[in-house]
Amino acid sequence: MNRSCGIDWASDHHDVVLIDDTGSLLARARINDTAEGLAQLLQLLAEHGDSAEEPIPVAIETSRGLLVSCLRATGRPVYAINPLAAARYRDRHAVARKKSDHLDALVLANILRTDAHAHRALPADTELVQAIAVLARAQQDAVWDRTQAGNKLTSHLRAYFPGFLTAVGVRRDGVCHPIARVLLAAAPTPDQAARLTRTRLHSLLKKAGRKVTIDAEAERLQTALRLPQMRQLPLVEEAMGRQTLALLRQLDAACTSADDLAEATVESFEKHPDAEIITSFPGLGSLSGARVLAEIGDDRSRFADAKGMKAYAGSAPVTRASGKSVAVLARRVKNQRLAAVGYVWAFASLTHSDGARAHYDRRRAAGDRHTAAQRNLFNRMVGCLHHCLTRRVHYNESSAFPAPLDPQLHAAA
Repeated sequence: MNRSCGIDWASDHHDVVLIDDTGSLLARARINDTAEGLAQLLQLLAEHGDSAEEPIPVAIETSRGLLVSCLRATGRPVYAINPLAAARYRDRHAVARKKSDHLDALVLANILRTDAHAHRALPADTELVQAIAVLARAQQDAVWDRTQAGNKLTSHLRAYFPGFLTAVGVRRDGVCHPIARVLLAAAPTPDQAARLTRTRLHSLLKKAGRKVTIDAEAERLQTALRLPQMRQLPLVEEAMGRQTLALLRQLDAACTSADDLAEATVESFEKHPDAEIITSFPGLGSLSGARVLAEIGDDRSRFADAKGMKAYAGSAPVTRASGKSVAVLARRVKNQRLAAVGYVWAFASLTHSDGARAHYDRRRAAGDRHTAAQRNLFNRMVGCLHHCLTRRVHYNESSAFPAPLDPQLHAAA
């Protein structure tokens, strides 16, 4: 007899429901979010036929958290049900739209009983790839935090110290660059910046890591920081300088976090057996490759074919057909992190692969806009990645982008 378990989770407790293959209630319980609660849950499952050979599947509305991690560690199938999907199933059990934690757990258990084939269990990723996922996602979050902090500081500087942005704006990183942050910490106001001597600028540049043409750069910065500019009132300018130092501390913390997490991510990624295959692709380095691996995992049964991975990445289009109307649209429901690194991957591959560049140019010539052509290139790369990981082979340019047949030779044949 098949059994299903549904868990309605919360921050401090979880409601558990067990049903059989007819939908009859076998057991219900409320457990705490503690080790004792987990032991109580496992005991409840064991009392109703759970075993290593035939584990009872569990449905829950999240894929994160200690409870999910511990359940996955036992080897049982865990299904993370989308809360929107669960809400629609609820109408089958409560026409009056009533809601309770017990009902939600019952709905989740019935989803597995009736439609388990339409849902996919969480992948059986290795411990290493789960650790890589934690680090890669944290590093990407730190990069987003760094960008946000840099934008805040840049916006603030425009309000009272635009000359500083002009002086350091030639650098791609802007205020996030180490030189910009060291200079701003030493002179957060126009008055203080104008009084910086070349000797002081020379030492600040060395402190920021500059090793070449220090004298020329110090002279350029001194000239740029002493140019006339619009100024706030003295007391207001001083107050805004204090605010700059506060914003700068936030930016420094975000930059440090991003750098430290990037180092840890790369270190863990390079220990994984899939690292060499992933980084053999043009446009993928250790950090971007770690982000890709973090999202696709190393459970090769997760995607039945390349189409599944393409849909998950958001590179495959969606066709909407109704009557005589047919529309092919970009996919909106996708793994946003994988799609984000895919955009960077496709863009970088244009300068590292002649085949990728030719493919992009053909799509542009066919009428695609830049974003669509780049997404199509990413779609091609995802298909190649699925093939390489499945067959355990490295990327091959001639196989990924075979040279087109010469039209004249093809006609002669």
